[in-house]
Amino acid sequence: MGVPAFFRWLSRKYASIIVHCVEEKGKECNGVRIPVDTTKPNPNEVEFDNLYLDMNGIIHPCTHPEDKPAPKNEDEMMVAIFEYIDRLFNIVRPRRVLYMAIDGVAPRAKMNQQRSRRFRASKEGVELTEEKNRMREEIIERGGYLPPEEIKERFDSNCITPGTEFMDNLAQCLRYYVADRLSNDPGWKNVVVLLSDASVPGEGEHKIMDYIRRQRAQPNHDPNTHHCLCGADADLIMLGLATHEPNFTIIREEFKPNKPRPCALCGQMGHDIKECQGVAREKQGQHDEFADSVPTSEQEFIFIRLCVLREYLARELTMASLPFPFDFERSIDDWVFMCFFVGNDFLPHLPSLEIREGAIDRLVNIYKDVVHKTGGYLTQNGFVNLERVELIMQAVGVAEDNIFKKRKEDEEHFKRRNKEKRKRMKAEQQGPAFLTSGQFAPQALGGRNRPESVQNARQQAYDMRMHSSEQHNKNAAQSLKATIRNGGNSSAGNSDGSESKGVKRKAADSDSEPEPEDNVRLWEEGWKKRYYKTKFDVDVTDEDFKKRVVKSYVEGLCWVLRYYYQGCASWEWYFPFHYAPFASDFKEIKGMFTDFEKDTKPFKPLEQLMGVFPAASGNFLPKTWRNLMSSPDSAIIDFYPDDFAIDLNGKKFAWQGVALLPFVDERRLRATLADVYPDLTPEELRRNSLGSDMLFIGKSHPLLDFIHELYRAESVEGTEIPAELCHGIQGTLNLDDDPILPDKTVNSPIPALRDISQSSAISVKFKDPHYADDYVFKAVLLSGAKMPNKVLKPGDWERGNRGSWRPQLGFNSNRQQSHLDQSAFRALGHSMNRNQHSGGQYSSAPPPSSYHQGSYRAPHRGGHQPFHNSSQAALIATPPSFHQPQFPRQQQQPQQYRGGGHGWDRAMQSQQSTYQQSMSRAGEGQATSYQQRFEQRREDWHDRRDNRGQQPQVNRGQQPQGYNAGRSYPPPPPSRRYNWN
Repeated sequence: MGVPAFFRWLSRKYASIIVHCVEEKGKECNGVRIPVDTTKPNPNEVEFDNLYLDMNGIIHPCTHPEDKPAPKNEDEMMVAIFEYIDRLFNIVRPRRVLYMAIDGVAPRAKMNQQRSRRFRASKEGVELTEEKNRMREEIIERGGYLPPEEIKERFDSNCITPGTEFMDNLAQCLRYYVADRLSNDPGWKNVVVLLSDASVPGEGEHKIMDYIRRQRAQPNHDPNTHHCLCGADADLIMLGLATHEPNFTIIREEFKPNKPRPCALCGQMGHDIKECQGVAREKQGQHDEFADSVPTSEQEFIFIRLCVLREYLARELTMASLPFPFDFERSIDDWVFMCFFVGNDFLPHLPSLEIREGAIDRLVNIYKDVVHKTGGYLTQNGFVNLERVELIMQAVGVAEDNIFKKRKEDEEHFKRRNKEKRKRMKAEQQGPAFLTSGQFAPQALGGRNRPESVQNARQQAYDMRMHSSEQHNKNAAQSLKATIRNGGNSSAGNSDGSESKGVKRKAADSDSEPEPEDNVRLWEEGWKKRYYKTKFDVDVTDEDFKKRVVKSYVEGLCWVLRYYYQGCASWEWYFPFHYAPFASDFKEIKGMFTDFEKDTKPFKPLEQLMGVFPAASGNFLPKTWRNLMSSPDSAIIDFYPDDFAIDLNGKKFAWQGVALLPFVDERRLRATLADVYPDLTPEELRRNSLGSDMLFIGKSHPLLDFIHELYRAESVEGTEIPAELCHGIQGTLNLDDDPILPDKTVNSPIPALRDISQSSAISVKFKDPHYADDYVFKAVLLSGAKMPNKVLKPGDWERGNRGSWRPQLGFNSNRQQSHLDQSAFRALGHSMNRNQHSGGQYSSAPPPSSYHQGSYRAPHRGGHQPFHNSSQAALIATPPSFHQPQFPRQQQQPQQYRGGGHGWDRAMQSQQSTYQQSMSRAGEGQATSYQQRFEQRREDWHDRRDNRGQQPQVNRGQQPQGYNAGRSYPPPPPSRRYNWN
């Protein structure tokens, strides 16, 4: 949905809805890639039943990525799409259904936005080419270097539209991909795969919602099905809430702003095309082996838990003392409806409601204040109560004047802050105005040169004061001259003290950026009159025209809500204006809408291409159809302007503006196309027809024998799916004209991929359960639905005696806390090097000074020292001072005591570890007694050792006794790893 910044606002306000995905990566052994075993439990500690893919959100980044080199040809694009789907399947691991939905022919209301996007993309492509040519000429004239321009066919992303050869080829490739995975991947064997390609009318996400709605209305539906929907559009959050399914999760790529992109001219990182200087590229690697590599990082995914969002909304929308029973599910529907006012794909947002200004919070507060007057909720099952909506709009209209003034104040405040920031950055770049020299000159930290000794400080201070005074007088004189030159206007003087006569200021030196002209000026009196005159070219006193605009907008609100909750109410309706009315204009709207026209039909794919494509993308159309876009004699040539205006409408960037394109007259278009329909080839006629969803299953699925029998019997009529054989899924099956059958060969449409010699999959046409046109899908929780465990901290937690609150991490509320063992503490101490002056656990520091001839005596400290005798203390404490050790070789000791310090160290570590564990289990008194016994035992050991004297040698065949039996520790080497100096 076209709601800029909606997800950013949502994720900041309701932060706990976000969970980072845990992704298990495939391994490689001896050059052989080992794929991820998706039959194992999900590493995210949650099991999903159904995975839905809004495929257009996958197709676009795979065909023309922004952060990595683009695929070289169409085959590489298809492989990239396969790998993307594999990655999502590995993360989610659905156990029942995988639904892949590609955008088909959209309703007429969406085609206006599609038309605007494609015309913009074509215009921006032409402008970028012109900019590149201009910059290339300028850089070459200056003597710069640029790599030779590659003769490469530009990929036109407009081909990702129903009816093109690209989309038809994509459907064939996806059929092959599904057959391959069902035949070779164990994780797919029990999954039902549904593919709705571009030949099936409807937007991808709404085809998915229609499937969920129709399955929910079936008696065999599992109300606790866990859904996972993949897509980056903000409207998926609204659609997920509209299902009223308790377990609904959205997976999307984690948005990371300001990703580095290579320059479009030289291909180097760190600057864009406007800043390119034509500098030769630096060698990448010793032999320039990394010349073609672009530094990229793999995109990560996040989960959006709608069950947690429902918890947030329950706290925010719950109201007490209502004159009617409170229904949380109805309040969610109202919240979704109010979000439409800040923008969507079908209607422009109201001028007074900007999501960055807290418009949704404002609407919620008004909703809670007005609901006592409305006497009920705004919506029910996708139908709008306009009388109650009018009260909300009138409350917003009262505040419109203040909203516009506050917006202007915020903009001015933002400009002042940016101006001050630029001044600070400029001052930091220029450095200080005066820098002393001599004995008081600043010295670099860590430098080898020592500062000079202070001599005659008074004379030095006098010189500094005089220099500062002279500089101040010089600046004042220059400021006075500038004032006189400008006729007494001191503000026009040159602030930096340099002569500015005859010198044009650069844009980068300006304190303020050029602002687009705003003739409406909503913050000044008379804003409504100027708005209607500028945007609609009518006078504000024309009440009939204002009612027409409001009536169309009211119809749009009803159409959008019906679209979200019941499906497409009309394929032909659209909002016929570029701008929205004001909230204060919503007066007497109760009777403005009755119902939509019945039995409307969608466009055919090639007809939609004629409605949304610019003339520059006409190569995707048949020749005679293409001529209608460019021929001066065409009856619809006015639909395809070569250039068009973009109204910034108070915004700063062109992509935020409104493309002022003429609306397509459906009747004129179809009447003109009737003359060129006979020119279509059989292949083009096939691509121009409407298709059907496809269902795929593997050999091990219980439904396979049932479908196989339909093909043997050559059944002509549609057959209902037995719900008990297919996870409760119901629908109608029809035989496919070109099916994928078990034990048959499936040819690969991609030369780089091999054919499937013996397929284990079967395909059949699928149609959702049919309902009457007047059937109303209920927007309620189904009976038997179990609500997930609460995640947010209860509001009364502080008042209870339930201990400290532990926030839930991820999906598992019973996740065990992790604890580090001693080896982990050692690794942590070595990595962090905390409070150590040496280089970690395995540094080059010599042993302590008390290490003499193997007799190590640990320093004795009295009192309770719980961490003194632990291995953790050895890691994080400051080591003692070190001296050169002495290792006398002439003195012979028994073998069990050679290098005895090492053995004693290990014995000490073992006993100290036991002591620390005892400390953690017992109280302070018990630990103290253990410490006393431990110290006494150590002193006894030293006494026995001192009294033993010289021991006889141990025979070679005799088994030695002691801690270091049979071990010899030679002195350390003089260099390399250990440095004893």
